[in-house]
Amino acid sequence: MKRALISVSDKTDIVAFAKALVKQNIEIISTGGTKRVLDEAGISTLSIEEVTGFPEMMDGRVKTLHPLIHGGLLGRRDLDSHMKAMDEHNIQPIDFVCVNLYPFKETIKKTETTPEEAIEQIDIGGPSMLRSAAKNFASVTVVVDSNDYNEVIAELETNGETSIATRQRLAAKVFRHTASYDALIAEYLTALTGETEPETVTHTYDHKQTLRYGENSHQTAVFYEEPLASSYSIAKAKQLHGKALSFNNIKDADAAIRIARDFDEPVAVALKHMNPCGIGIGQTVEEAFDRAYEADPMSIFGGIVVVNAEVSLALAEKLHKIFLEIVIAPSYSEDALKLLTKKKNVRLLELDFSEARKGGKETVSVLGGLLVQDQDMVDEKEAPEWKVVTEKAPTEAQLAAMKLNWKAVKHVKSNAIVVGNDKQTLGIGAGQMNRIGAVKIAIEQAGEQAKEAVLASDAFFPMDDSVEYAAEHGIQAIIQPGGSVKDQASIDKANEHGIAMVFTAMRHFRH
Repeated sequence: MKRALISVSDKTDIVAFAKALVKQNIEIISTGGTKRVLDEAGISTLSIEEVTGFPEMMDGRVKTLHPLIHGGLLGRRDLDSHMKAMDEHNIQPIDFVCVNLYPFKETIKKTETTPEEAIEQIDIGGPSMLRSAAKNFASVTVVVDSNDYNEVIAELETNGETSIATRQRLAAKVFRHTASYDALIAEYLTALTGETEPETVTHTYDHKQTLRYGENSHQTAVFYEEPLASSYSIAKAKQLHGKALSFNNIKDADAAIRIARDFDEPVAVALKHMNPCGIGIGQTVEEAFDRAYEADPMSIFGGIVVVNAEVSLALAEKLHKIFLEIVIAPSYSEDALKLLTKKKNVRLLELDFSEARKGGKETVSVLGGLLVQDQDMVDEKEAPEWKVVTEKAPTEAQLAAMKLNWKAVKHVKSNAIVVGNDKQTLGIGAGQMNRIGAVKIAIEQAGEQAKEAVLASDAFFPMDDSVEYAAEHGIQAIIQPGGSVKDQASIDKANEHGIAMVFTAMRHFRH
């Protein structure tokens, strides 16, 4: 008689699966809570103690780690020496393993979980049995996911056994599962120690969505999410309407919500191709949107809009007039949703803003490696490091404009320049190979509104040409990090033209 070992934390469909195994004349070994569930369902089972002759102990920490279990899992049926050893030591083969692990992820998701409670949810016996069975997939069928129960039963009913292809596929799934499980444990314990540069780093992600294609139609793509992703993330956003998000949609939406989280006041962010095309603030999000739209009514076409307050009918009426790929907000009024869903293709996302300021690490893949850094979450708010370096100091209105546009330029691809006032951006120069080129683009876009506006630069001016060009077009104040060996030349040029200049002592490159 063949044997199956069943020990699961998630008992979804386990009774039906066990009954199907029994119908195939398979004897079942089980443990603890799983055995109680199966016994109550009238399914005859052997306890681990009956197999090993050794009692479960240490609050269940020691029960399946025994040669009579692992010998039955690891013994190769095609090697006489293995079969002889099993026979000599009364080890019976175990042909099926159905195990899922202690809920470590679900435990550490709870903010009130203590380290002691988390550690008790680190499964030892389960991964050991899974790995032993998966290593011996030539003979053993191992199941870690209830979604695979039906396929295993179907093959048993049809062929009397599972195919080698199925066993190999399930074994690969097991090793992915245990690797992911261990990665979460390693990440949790590493964080407890305060280690910032571990010798190795392993990240794990869960499959969320197969995408139609990547950046271009000839590229395949998949969306994976972090197991413990913040609620303020595109991975956790709730899609209320529209077709599925594309690869580029996801990247753009992520860039847009990174901007919105920097603002406490009502804000509207319009974004296109990873760069903001308009940012506006106001007493209401309706007013903020008007200003974001006015900042660049051309580029917003086919873009993304994020607001940090509920979308009202009044705002929905404005949004409905424009072709937009995505609208993101914490909520929508019933009337607003009814209106916006008349356009079948616009994606409407509902996003929880409660964890908007939750920082952490971010990763970027490069050929052959991975870059890891802190998110650029610093909120300077006219920090003590800000220093007026010119003879003329900024007015209150100019200082307010500096604050807004300094937040904005942080999210523009470098070299980055933003021209704006204290209510909105007016011109954005993004991703240029030289700084004066970015200045020209931003000022050209701002047009006549550049007069009396402020200019924000994500990094220092290497020459005084940017200040000269800004002065020629009416810029009244400049905010930049400073730090160039030629800072004095830019300061002198600002003094020559009566421009107020502030150094922040902090750069905001975004590559």
